[in-house]
Amino acid sequence: MVKTVFSLEQVSLSYGSKEVLRSLSFCISVGEFIGVLGPNGCGKTTLLNLLAGTLRPSRGRISLFERDLEKHSRRETARLVSVLPQETFVDFPFTALEVVLMGRSPYLKNFQWEGPRDLEIAHEAMRATDCLAFAERDIRSLSGGERERVLLARALAQEPQVLLLDEPTTHLDLEHQGETYRLLQALHREKQLTLLVVLHDLNFAANACGRVLLLSGGELKADGPPELVMTEARLREVFHTEVVRGIHPQTGKSCYLPEWR
Repeated sequence: MVKTVFSLEQVSLSYGSKEVLRSLSFCISVGEFIGVLGPNGCGKTTLLNLLAGTLRPSRGRISLFERDLEKHSRRETARLVSVLPQETFVDFPFTALEVVLMGRSPYLKNFQWEGPRDLEIAHEAMRATDCLAFAERDIRSLSGGERERVLLARALAQEPQVLLLDEPTTHLDLEHQGETYRLLQALHREKQLTLLVVLHDLNFAANACGRVLLLSGGELKADGPPELVMTEARLREVFHTEVVRGIHPQTGKSCYLPEWR
């Protein structure tokens, strides 16, 4: 029997009189790789924050591993779910390694220092994200792309069962975009990690994700396999632009470009 990671039942969230998400109902199962697509301001990041427990719904219910999310302690949630937000500001003179080691905090008691095993896990995460070479550098001295890789390593150092990522390749060059995508696919394949990734990259969603959630105006417009959800007509409706759909020469799956005319 497939185990349910998240279950949302008629979930809505409002800021004052503005409703940001409206009546979302869906489940996420163990081992799924899900892409969340939609235009700016449609509620993608808000959805991620609800799943992480940093926001509470105005209405409806969210369950994590079949238990009400609000009944999980922060430590319990952090051992199950790791989050890589779109923007993270670190203004203190921590080294990159010290930042990654922060991912071990859910496993430490109050005032307990990291041990050899924690250091080993941090190093392994930094090797996986190609940032071990600047482990001793001040995090503030790193480029945006380098910081992004360090923060992904911190998320992996939590050893979560679920990884929530908000546009993880925003600050990365082409080489490290490709490496990040391959790393996410490997984590999904080898560790059976459940992944939910907010994306603007339609091609990655079409070629790597097994399922796509398409949001618009705070509502879930479509939910299913990429080839069924990401039709030209539906993408035109949601993104308000013409999209050309082709076939990727390596994968044989769909790829997308905006129409230039």
